[in-house]
Amino acid sequence: MEPVTYAQAGVDVEAGDRAVELMRAAVTRTHGPEVLGGLGGFAGLFDASALTGFRRPLLATSTDGVGTKVAVAQALDRHDTIGQDLVGMVVDDIVVCGARPLFMTDYIACGRVVPERIAALVSGIARGCELAGCALVGGETAEHPGLLGEDEYDVAGAAVGVVEADDVLGPDRVRTGDVVVALASSGLHSNGYSLVRRVLQVAGWGLERHCDELGRTVGEELLVPTRIYTPAILSLAESLGEELHAVSHVTGGGLAANLARVLPPGTSAVLDRSTWRPAPVFELIEQLGKVPRDDLERTLNLGVGMVAVVGADAVDRAVSLVEKAGIRSWVLGRLGGPGDSWTGTGTDVPAVRGTKGVDGGSVHLRGEHPR
Repeated sequence: MEPVTYAQAGVDVEAGDRAVELMRAAVTRTHGPEVLGGLGGFAGLFDASALTGFRRPLLATSTDGVGTKVAVAQALDRHDTIGQDLVGMVVDDIVVCGARPLFMTDYIACGRVVPERIAALVSGIARGCELAGCALVGGETAEHPGLLGEDEYDVAGAAVGVVEADDVLGPDRVRTGDVVVALASSGLHSNGYSLVRRVLQVAGWGLERHCDELGRTVGEELLVPTRIYTPAILSLAESLGEELHAVSHVTGGGLAANLARVLPPGTSAVLDRSTWRPAPVFELIEQLGKVPRDDLERTLNLGVGMVAVVGADAVDRAVSLVEKAGIRSWVLGRLGGPGDSWTGTGTDVPAVRGTKGVDGGSVHLRGEHPR
């Protein structure tokens, strides 16, 4: 019997080392003076002495992946955008409570380490961290032969942020009469890809198919990276102060369900579909799959990637600040209380209430999108 080696078992340690060298420059660009040590340590070190200036610093943390969007990247053999999706899904959950992300770590599991592919993945993560003002302080690449195919991988990440206790955003700040401001998405972001991929499969559409309505191939559209809202939301928090009451990241569950999570019980928000037209990719999925509207709205962001709940006197400033950050913004709706005739309830305006274990407010979507 010949000796059995780790390489024969399918794990290439040298390939992992080459991947680290290829990603080194991209990762280092995210490091400020707070990051101690270099790439390759057992743990990333972050100097937290700046937190001594807080009266009561609260640490916020979040973890996530990018779901089945990785299947699209693998099918097209393009891996440099998925990393930004990962960062967006994590840091934009943190900023919802008003926290500034400090640092992030990543985890990549793959069937076989291809150094260039791993480096492309991490370069996207590093780019996302730069956009978010967040340091990438460490990560892990694990080779799992026999568990994952040679060209298969999955990515996950976690981040930590900080917010002053007095500045935490959320339901406690929300009041009747507040206005809901929309921040446009860059596209599908990273939710609902199981639905999207199934629709394309049933319709017989390949990823390489060019679509005039999209102005590019289907695959190119599906790989548009998730928009990172962190800088815009932090700017809103700084400029509006107590007039910024709550923020919601529109991810799995859709617009109404995610907004309901940050509203206090007893409040109702009505959002007007006529205030925006979803991007062509959403209309394409709806028409190709004959997807019911309720299912679309529970699954996809439909063009709204983040919402801010602000005091009525701060609406114009909020929209202007978001637009200056390069993100389209508009007034989406407002909040009423129990019995408020403006909120209206009826068969044409069904209510979505707090989800994911949150006993929140209710959200009504009414009207029709422009066509």
